[in-house]
Amino acid sequence: MQTLLGNEQLKRGLAAAFASGRLSHCYLLAGPAGSGKHTLARILCAAMECTAEGGQRPCGSCLQCRKVLDKLHPDVITVDEPDKKTVSVELIRKTREDVFIKPNEGLRKVYVIPRAMDMNPAAQNALLKVIEEPPEYAAFLLLTDAAERLLPTIRSRAVTLRLSPLSEAEGVAALSRRCPGRSPEELRDAWSRSGGFLGQAEALLSEAEALAPETRSFADCFARRDRMGLTELLVPMERLKREQLLSLLNQWAELLSQALLVRSGLPGTWEAARKIGQSRTGVACMEALCSLRRSVELLQGNIGVGNLCGALQVWLDIRE
Repeated sequence: MQTLLGNEQLKRGLAAAFASGRLSHCYLLAGPAGSGKHTLARILCAAMECTAEGGQRPCGSCLQCRKVLDKLHPDVITVDEPDKKTVSVELIRKTREDVFIKPNEGLRKVYVIPRAMDMNPAAQNALLKVIEEPPEYAAFLLLTDAAERLLPTIRSRAVTLRLSPLSEAEGVAALSRRCPGRSPEELRDAWSRSGGFLGQAEALLSEAEALAPETRSFADCFARRDRMGLTELLVPMERLKREQLLSLLNQWAELLSQALLVRSGLPGTWEAARKIGQSRTGVACMEALCSLRRSVELLQGNIGVGNLCGALQVWLDIRE
């Protein structure tokens, strides 16, 4: 349980259920991205397979626990097709057939559906047929960012475990352990924008490390009001594919959004954004941001990549 931060009331309830053996056959793990749903799912899977006698469950040291935590347990089954936008009814039907095959070695067969909200109504109804009266050894963990997208009949047959935000003190301390080398300002800024969820804060810090070279060049040129540098950056970009340019423009827009936060007194997660925020006015940042958002809309329409890059040389040459 220690691997799941915060959520003390939820953990106390689960600990009592583990100790008494009163585990549900279906749990709905609800919370936004980065809230700890996958961590909680591993804990639940390990608790269901744990063979330790007495003491805390999951023990984390028995063979069954170790296999679950190392993602090697044959009876913990992930139900997903990551390359597809939805969880298909065909996949759920195959899962339903598999449910009636007894466990290989574990106490239970646990089916983890990491994108439960992406099941269409047909897939949800197919799942409903088995969670209504499953074999005694079967259990289901439904992970979702949006519980309301699941049918009421599904929700009514599951115990809902809703993940809560962490406190700032606990979150920033955990973030500093996971992201060593970051300044206190970067950590606090990422946390303030995360909604209180550790995974989201980590993602924000990781995005800063993954800035495209073109984004770093844009930040440098815009901060220095380097018109020629901006032209030299944009001209080769005329050869990019539409999707590549769209990704860059969205990153530039996020960069300027962060620069505006810097202008308002927040530290900013990206060093490149701090550079812009400290050297350009809020008016200049807002004008450029509006131009980029307009460009994204045009690019999603029929405008040519070359024409748009040419227009950006003018739109981003802001003299305040």
